[in-house]
Amino acid sequence: MPEGDTVWQTTKRLHSALAGKVLTCSDLRVPAHATADLTGRTVLDVTPRGKHLLTRIEGGLTLHSHLRMDGAWKIFENGHRWTGGPAHQIRAILGTTDRTAVGYRLPVVELLRTTDEDRAVGHLGPDLLGPDWNPDLALANLLADPARPLGEALLDQRNLAGIGNVYKSELCFLLGATPWLPIGALPTDRAAKLPALAQHLLEANRDRPVRNTTGRRGQNLFVYGRAPRPCLRCGTPVQRADQGDGSRERPTYWCPTCQQGPTPFNIPTAPH
Repeated sequence: MPEGDTVWQTTKRLHSALAGKVLTCSDLRVPAHATADLTGRTVLDVTPRGKHLLTRIEGGLTLHSHLRMDGAWKIFENGHRWTGGPAHQIRAILGTTDRTAVGYRLPVVELLRTTDEDRAVGHLGPDLLGPDWNPDLALANLLADPARPLGEALLDQRNLAGIGNVYKSELCFLLGATPWLPIGALPTDRAAKLPALAQHLLEANRDRPVRNTTGRRGQNLFVYGRAPRPCLRCGTPVQRADQGDGSRERPTYWCPTCQQGPTPFNIPTAPH
C-alpha cells in the first residue's frame, strides 16, 4: 500500500497538472457518481491527508480518492496513449486543455461537498506531512492503548496518518523494538522520540524517487523486504512474519538481534 510520502508525491503531480485549470472533461466511473459532470469547473488544489487525496473543485466540491494496494493516478499529455492499465480499470478521468489525469484501480472515488471532507478524513490522527502535524498528540494517541503491539499502533491511521508497512518495519528497527512489543513497554526515552523520528523519515523521502531510511547508497532499507539476508547493522539474518488481526495481516520484517521484544515465535499463549 502506498505510504504517506508516495501519496504526497502523487498529490504534488496532480496539483501541478490540474490546479488553476478548467476541466474540459470529467468521467467518474463509479455507480454513485456516474452521472456527475465536472466540466467547466476550475480545479482549486489537490491536497494529501495521510494516505487520502482531496481534489478540491470550484463550486464547493471535493473528489476524495484513496490508492489502497493497487490504485494509481497517472498523468498524460493530451494526444498521448494512456498506459496505466486496461480501460476497464479506469475509475476517474479529469482532463484539461493540455493534460489528463487518469485514476486506475481506485478503490475509493467519492464526490462530496468540501465542507463535508471531515466525513472522509476526520477520523485521521495528525498527518506526518501535513500542516496539522502535532507530535505530542500523536504520541498520546499511540500510548492510549499501552498493551497494543507497536507495529499495529503505528499502522492505525487514527493515531497518526501516513505510516504504512515499510515505515512500520523500519521505525521498529530504528527504535530497537520488535513490532510485537506492547507500545507501553517501549522505554520512555525511545517512545518520546518516536513521532519526530517518523516525521523525519517521511519528510526526508517525500521528494525522493527511491525511498531510503539508512542514509547508505545502494542499501535503502534496514529490514523491510530483506529476509533472509543479513542485517545491515549486525549481520544476523533478517526475519519475516505476518502481523495483523487476521483479516489484514501484512508482512513484517525485523532483526532478532538488534530488536528486543516478543515475536510470533515466542509470544506466550494465554492459559486455557
